[in-house]
Amino acid sequence: MNSFIVMQGTTYQEEKHLGIIWSPQIDKSGLVPHSSKLMQEVKSGDRIFHYVKGSIVAISIVKKGCQEDNKPQKIRNHTRWTDNGYLVETEYRELEVPLNIREYFDGIAPYLPIKYSAFQEDATGNSGYLYPCNEELTLKLLEYMSMLNIFNSDEDQLELSVDEVIAKERNPLQALLAETESEAKMNIRCGQKKFRKSVMPLWNHKCPLCGIEMDALLKSSHSKPWKDSTDDERLNPYNGLLLCFNHDALYEKGLISFDGQGRLHISNQIPEEEYETYQLRKGIKIPLHPDNKPYFKWHKRNVFVD
Repeated sequence: MNSFIVMQGTTYQEEKHLGIIWSPQIDKSGLVPHSSKLMQEVKSGDRIFHYVKGSIVAISIVKKGCQEDNKPQKIRNHTRWTDNGYLVETEYRELEVPLNIREYFDGIAPYLPIKYSAFQEDATGNSGYLYPCNEELTLKLLEYMSMLNIFNSDEDQLELSVDEVIAKERNPLQALLAETESEAKMNIRCGQKKFRKSVMPLWNHKCPLCGIEMDALLKSSHSKPWKDSTDDERLNPYNGLLLCFNHDALYEKGLISFDGQGRLHISNQIPEEEYETYQLRKGIKIPLHPDNKPYFKWHKRNVFVD
């Protein structure tokens, strides 16, 4: 299961009525938009978050993956798009309480990718049509959507009649949110397990900075984070680095990094007199594999805090 965010405006009601999302193959400038390429990746069982005027107003499950189809007549008068496009059949579940992105942006922002993010830094939506939604972002959106739309506490349940409780438990929206959460967590769990297994031997089962070898104290760190990686990059062991929990935390927050030669770089936010406390040595080089280099460079350019 993959998830996506679709940016809908005046066409939302018509597309919801038709049970579809639709995007042109080329834009009015004659160029192939990124959304068009992404539409082709949508498959049966995937999830779509529907964004309209600042809020996510619905979640849907894809019933039939991408297919070439002309612009439906019902949305023809709402857009100047070209007629040739891609269509996805999807079953909408509207939220009783929409998720306003601006109100919850502080919690959402850490999970947005650097490239192809559905939202800008000011919490407004970007101008494209379809965007990827990684599993971590999916879980955060589901958390807020459930909080706003599903009653879970004992106090809430006590205020309802038995029939009302049963109705809520059978609520199609609640079932879809729960199923989507379960599948997203499974994707992450399985991916991380496979990733760790392949990363461990590349670093001789120990942290290259401090030498810790106890499995329980080691973590397989992504140089290019999960939110920014493609499916292949997320599982590529050369996008990984085996570190103890302390050094992993420093690496994840960009307080340490490595260049293409494996040389350690330490953020100015860590005073030099504290290097020994964190078991850091300025200028130390770690043995790396050639395939680590592009990922190390990406981390230093995009994550490292100088």
